[in-house]
Amino acid sequence: MAFGHQKVESRRLLLREIASHGPLPRIDLAERTGISRATVTSVTADLLRGGLIAEVPRESHPDGSARGRPRVDLKIAGGAHLVAGLKVSDASISLVLIDFEGAHLADHERPMVRGRQPAADLAAEILAGLKALVAEAGRDLSDISGVGVGISGVVDADHGLVYWSPSLDQRNMPLGTLLSQHLGIPAFVDNDANLVAMAELTFGLGKDHSDFIVITIESGVGMGMVLGGQIYRGTRGCGAEFGHTKVHFEGALCRCGQRGCLEAYVADYALVREATSVGGVGATSSTSQAVTTILTAARAGDATAKTVVDRAGRMFSMGLANLVNIFDPELIILAGEQMEFDHLYADAVIEEMRKSIVEIDKPAPEVVVHKWNNLMWARGAAAYALEFVQDRAVEALEDV
Repeated sequence: MAFGHQKVESRRLLLREIASHGPLPRIDLAERTGISRATVTSVTADLLRGGLIAEVPRESHPDGSARGRPRVDLKIAGGAHLVAGLKVSDASISLVLIDFEGAHLADHERPMVRGRQPAADLAAEILAGLKALVAEAGRDLSDISGVGVGISGVVDADHGLVYWSPSLDQRNMPLGTLLSQHLGIPAFVDNDANLVAMAELTFGLGKDHSDFIVITIESGVGMGMVLGGQIYRGTRGCGAEFGHTKVHFEGALCRCGQRGCLEAYVADYALVREATSVGGVGATSSTSQAVTTILTAARAGDATAKTVVDRAGRMFSMGLANLVNIFDPELIILAGEQMEFDHLYADAVIEEMRKSIVEIDKPAPEVVVHKWNNLMWARGAAAYALEFVQDRAVEALEDV
């Protein structure tokens, strides 16, 4: 039994190494993983036989000569599995389809009838989106081996349990189980900000960093944290809830039901709520239109709009400073729809953050802006699901 477990772990480790750094020759795999050459040869033979990897000719010698036996590298077999990823927003669902190698095959975006709805209705919306997605790729729903789902709110990713989300009308929903049953496909649910961090770690600005923080600013405020190259979720699976840290005792009401949360001062709905008297902000205005109106009015000198926007900037800079003082990350990435507006990452806001962090003779963490669209968030969800599909594919090789 112990030997069988060790073999599965070796398969998993080598598959991940090839996925992250391939194509690679067997000798490099042995050196990078510390697994003996004999074991690498045996395990990669299993992976080849199972169709999870493929051999490809290695590039020729620089002088063009062919020396001895032709050498081959090992790469992921892209056609082995298909994986979908999706992001649930307040007004739409964005979906992508990738192959086992991570190559983009198709994408689809569809509006949602309601932003907040029963879990069963959301599952039906997701199913319709997946059907449209695979149709664009000329494939069937049954071809998908797993689907990653990013949703805002407080999520226990290990159990697919959504404690609370603005997209659902009930708390404590076992969304992962419900979706898996409704779709007939294994579904893996996580907080959407965590999946942005996954995307940044896999193919974004965080690829060369072992410790960084992603702050997402959309209809709410989220955070994904990478420590030691791994997503940090906390002991209950719902850590890093930056938007719900408290910045004002008995302060403004947050949509989570508590008061004084950072989100209640920074998110788009908070700006609109606090600046309803600003000219041009009408009951029929969309949230995006209303935020644009408020920011324009603030720049033009409107006292109410300026007070609301300035307070949001101060609260945000205080929140960022607290993160730096606690975690001291290498990099902070600001992402999300509101990155089209600059009031939260203006020079004055970042400078205020720098004034509030512990002073040492080293520069403050770099703060960068990455203007992700929803399809890129969905790619993060697909990357998340891909790891589970890889693990299950390796475990299935026991019968090969």
